[in-house]
Amino acid sequence: MGFHYENNLTHQQNAINDILSVFDNAQVSCNQNKQYNPEIKINQNNIAFVQNKNKIKQTATNSNILDICMETGTGKTYTYTKLMFELNRKLDIKKFIIIVPSLAIKAGTIAFLSNADTKEHFRDEYHQEIKLFVVESKKNKKQKNVHLSSLKEFVENNDNHISVLLINSGMINSDTMSSEDYEQTLFNNGIFGTPFNIVAEIKPLIIIDEPHKFAADNKTWKNIQNFQAQYIFRFGATFNEQYENLIHQLTSKQAFNQNLIKGVEVSVGEFKEAENIQITLTEIKSNAATFEKNKNGNKTQHILSKNDDLSLIDENLNGIFIENLGVRVGVLLSNGNVLKVGSKINPYCYCNEVTLNLMQQAIKKHFELERKFLNREIKIKPLSLFFIDDINSYRNENDDNAYLKKEFERILKHYLEKELQQAQGFYREYLQKSLQDISATHGGYFSKDNSDNDEKIATEIEEILHDKEKLLSLDNTRRFIFSKWTLKEGWDNPNIFTICKLRSSGSITNKLQEVGRGLRLPVNELMNRITDEIFYLNYLVDFTEKDFAESLVREIDLLDGIDENDTKLSQYLIEKICSTYEIDEEELLTQLDDKGIINRKNEFKENGFKRLKELYPKVFGVGDKIKNANDKIKRTSKMKVEKYNLLKSLWEKINQKMLLEYKINNEDDFIKIFGKFLNQIKEQFDLSGIETVTKRIAIKDGKTFTVNVQNPENKIEPIVTMTYNEFVKKLGAELYVSLKTLHQIFCEFEKNNIFSIRKYLSQNTIYIIKKEFRRFLLENAAFKSTVGQNGGEKINQTGLFLVDYVSVNDNIHPTKFTDKNGNPVKEIDASYLGVSFADNPPADNYLFEELFFDSELEKENIKQYIQGVQVFTKIPKNSLKISVAGGETYSPDFAYIVKCNNGETLNLIVETKNKDKRDLTDNEQQKIAHAKKMFEKLETFVEFREQFAQEDIVQVIQKIAGT
Repeated sequence: MGFHYENNLTHQQNAINDILSVFDNAQVSCNQNKQYNPEIKINQNNIAFVQNKNKIKQTATNSNILDICMETGTGKTYTYTKLMFELNRKLDIKKFIIIVPSLAIKAGTIAFLSNADTKEHFRDEYHQEIKLFVVESKKNKKQKNVHLSSLKEFVENNDNHISVLLINSGMINSDTMSSEDYEQTLFNNGIFGTPFNIVAEIKPLIIIDEPHKFAADNKTWKNIQNFQAQYIFRFGATFNEQYENLIHQLTSKQAFNQNLIKGVEVSVGEFKEAENIQITLTEIKSNAATFEKNKNGNKTQHILSKNDDLSLIDENLNGIFIENLGVRVGVLLSNGNVLKVGSKINPYCYCNEVTLNLMQQAIKKHFELERKFLNREIKIKPLSLFFIDDINSYRNENDDNAYLKKEFERILKHYLEKELQQAQGFYREYLQKSLQDISATHGGYFSKDNSDNDEKIATEIEEILHDKEKLLSLDNTRRFIFSKWTLKEGWDNPNIFTICKLRSSGSITNKLQEVGRGLRLPVNELMNRITDEIFYLNYLVDFTEKDFAESLVREIDLLDGIDENDTKLSQYLIEKICSTYEIDEEELLTQLDDKGIINRKNEFKENGFKRLKELYPKVFGVGDKIKNANDKIKRTSKMKVEKYNLLKSLWEKINQKMLLEYKINNEDDFIKIFGKFLNQIKEQFDLSGIETVTKRIAIKDGKTFTVNVQNPENKIEPIVTMTYNEFVKKLGAELYVSLKTLHQIFCEFEKNNIFSIRKYLSQNTIYIIKKEFRRFLLENAAFKSTVGQNGGEKINQTGLFLVDYVSVNDNIHPTKFTDKNGNPVKEIDASYLGVSFADNPPADNYLFEELFFDSELEKENIKQYIQGVQVFTKIPKNSLKISVAGGETYSPDFAYIVKCNNGETLNLIVETKNKDKRDLTDNEQQKIAHAKKMFEKLETFVEFREQFAQEDIVQVIQKIAGT
């Protein structure tokens, strides 16, 4: 039973109607000879009319190119085939050339145009047929132009059928196409010239498939111009924004919205431990490549030559070797990857455990669908596609070495037997048949198969490439397909429901092409397309592509990857903040955690996203352009140098280096403190391993976003990533604690059955201990009780240990305000004063001429002139770093020099909190306590105060200064 095509699908007919509208009232000059196309001259205003109708930006061009953008899976091949029939009926055009970029697309096009069902479908509507002529390559070098016989037949054909010449880019660029010794007898006249010249005589129309493969500056495109086509129709989903006369656009969003293609669910095998290792290609020479391995911050250099195995860098890369290398070509790996300088690879993505976990998840998803679809009255046969790196792991002359195939069949057998326990009727018979010959349930297609003479492999290829009906037949148990990268553009199957990437990353474009292999809506066993249901393509990738769902969203919706409905801080947003504000990821996450914006799983707390926007406005398009009155980017702020002298004494005192001293009596006391800490946080330790996270692409109210798909069956598959010795050494280095002490503590915990650290030997555990120990130290530090000189609050004295500040004699200059000699600078980087800019003038007694700020409360402070304040300033970021327990630093916001009523000068430091006092976290309270203690230790007295939301800075100052 063949495929059933649907007539006049709206989205396809709309594309055709837009093209035909361009040819409305065209001037048609017919030629007496049937071998010519008539000459067509369109009214250029028609293009502008269609573009205006479709709300497409008009392009002022006299180009003969018409661009038709249609999302992958919406039927481009069908649409341009129908276009040929329509142009034949409307304008009597009979000669078309279809140009494709690859042999794979060529094979798919031949299969479609030659298919009996295709021919019958169009014959019924148009009472016309397509006669296909295919330009093939030479079978051997001795042939002279024999391979161009189809071109000769195409040119000479003068029957009433539509003649279509199909040629791929490789053949267009062949020497024989431009050879001058090609002779063709045409119209009883001898015409001499190149094949391009001969074809140009018939005045063809050209259709180009996948236009992004034909860049305007490459050889192929220049040769295409030699055909001298009257018009060129470019059909594609990807144009890289290089449009010419775009007249129709069916976007990804429209295709999803109109249910013209499957939705997409992206499942990622997240593996946090693997994020701490990266291998970067840093240099390529003619005979050597230099790689830098960065594992948990430890960097090592490795120089490899041709044929060297990458296991010399990391054992997980065993079996992958350098096949070729060169300065221009890059480093070609045996898995097909080409690395350039700066390319990064993660060795864990080649780890067997990661591969097998992904494969198992894909098989599991397949059977979830199969159970559902094959128990229907009218059944749907789901297929799954696996992209792999190592061909030999699947197809090897010695099957014992084909470990991937063996593991696949092992996992598959398990699920077949599991499904069989409850299956009934047809589905039970289908599973039993599958178990009888598991090897028949899967097949592969790889480029090297073209030279393979194995009959079994030939059968697989025929089914996969050309015989969709047989592949979809319920009499056939084959439903798992393996390939490398061969099955990309030009190949698809409507019933691909699962794509699993067991191979290394490619570009975003490559990933989108891979997704495209499974976007078509499925057909049922009667070969009817199903349009009244919502289907999803499952796309499974490893941890190295964890942000692909967001990438797909941005591709669909042209967003910048930020969604205010997100409940979790995405990696995309983390990287954008870090790059924008030049901070590292650990510092960012620690800061957000301390401020109560996110929890340990990077999930937003209440109002977390809103507070994140306030903290980093540049990332969200708020305050990202700091402008002056001339609307130019402002990068510096001028200091009122004459006012610095009033601030100088205080500024130099608070910039004096003060070390924080821990007053822990002995090692036994520390062991008790650390033991208490571990006992508090042991529940936070996670098993290191792969956790599958699934996101569905959704569209609502014109906006594209991702939605997490919950699955209670998901669990972490543990993978050991560190030895005990490595773990203790790394932890000791991070905490500055002796290995002997750590080992003693861990042994006591294990001996007393409190918990065993050996279950959690991972970088993530180190990260948790380091992060939480910082917090623990800060929250449990105490000072000896003291009272401020002007009746300030008592310093907190509850805690597990005491800390104190010790002055260090050291040169304080340069600072943010001074050069190395202590002289005031004329201006500073404005970003240190705030991320936002206001045109309002600051108060006259403010140290700087412009108003930069981080919050509205700060903005109001800087605008206010306060009687008695001689000078005040925003304390620049990262200038005054007060050490606090746990290893972090803290910096207040403002410094004021105030002349009091009694004639004394008050040195005032203000911490501005745009929140209520009761909302201060324990961390914030402790940092303030540390600041008070440090200022107390200074020889020059400094008063420290907090300003909270709804509090006017005038009231704060008047209260303590009596002004």
